[in-house]
Amino acid sequence: MSKVEEFEDLRPLLFSIAYRILGSVGEAEDAVQETWLRFDTSATRPVSVKGFLSATVTRIAIDVLRSARVRREEYVGPWLPEPLLSDPYEDPARAAELADSVSMAALLLLERLSPLERSVFVLREVFAFGFDEIATAVGRSEAACRQLLVRARRHMRAGRPRFEADRRERQELATRFFEALSQGDVGGLQRLLSADVQLVGDGGGKAPQLAKAVVGAESVARLLASVFPLMARIHVTFEQHEINGQPGAVFRDRDSKVLHVLALDVLDGQIQTIHSVINPDKLGHLGPVAEAWAIDEEVKWNRRRTQCRGRRL
Repeated sequence: MSKVEEFEDLRPLLFSIAYRILGSVGEAEDAVQETWLRFDTSATRPVSVKGFLSATVTRIAIDVLRSARVRREEYVGPWLPEPLLSDPYEDPARAAELADSVSMAALLLLERLSPLERSVFVLREVFAFGFDEIATAVGRSEAACRQLLVRARRHMRAGRPRFEADRRERQELATRFFEALSQGDVGGLQRLLSADVQLVGDGGGKAPQLAKAVVGAESVARLLASVFPLMARIHVTFEQHEINGQPGAVFRDRDSKVLHVLALDVLDGQIQTIHSVINPDKLGHLGPVAEAWAIDEEVKWNRRRTQCRGRRL
């Protein structure tokens, strides 16, 4: 195969590695592009193209993550990964690991690790790379990589997310959730939520967002039921879609522009966490982005009008 063909064959793997290390679609795509440039301009032919490209994209991602961590410390409000609609890399032998490792919950856990720990964990636990390959990728000895993995596993073990194994049951629950949401059915929503459910929103200071996470089935159900019927009145629609390997939906304005994304963590037949990404900087890869502030004003206007009608009655 030509260089281009070899690279394109491995592009899904390279993106999947970079995305898990960075939690950003745009940064992962940039890391993959930079990997191609280095491969294309390399004067020598690597013994293992897969090994060379995987090591290169990992090193690039580590450098990007180190600078990104400073920005995330200054981030306005909760930080969530950029939503991923579909993982381009498939491996039937590791389907469960791949699905779990790309979830919002897992990516947030990975944020607790150092860039080296995170990279070693991703390469070993998710993609089953050998320690010799990992050592080359991160520039450490095999012994050091083993120690990094031990520490990473220790950090991950306590909060390791678990999800509903039966995908059909999980999707059925999500369908009931979005039906209740569209109807503003507080009771219907509350029955689907765990007692300590959390609603976490990421606006990054660039869109309307929650001041802090909303906790508890009744509080979350009432908030959701008060907002989404009003959004429907101004022709905001949603389409159910798998988000980061979990059930969710993409919401769009009347012009079909992306407004925000919801992702649901489901366990034991209930929704444990709802992640909402509305920061426009994290939605551009999904298509044209809606004006969230303008829609927020429309929703508030509709709420005031409804309240006025209620008082007159």
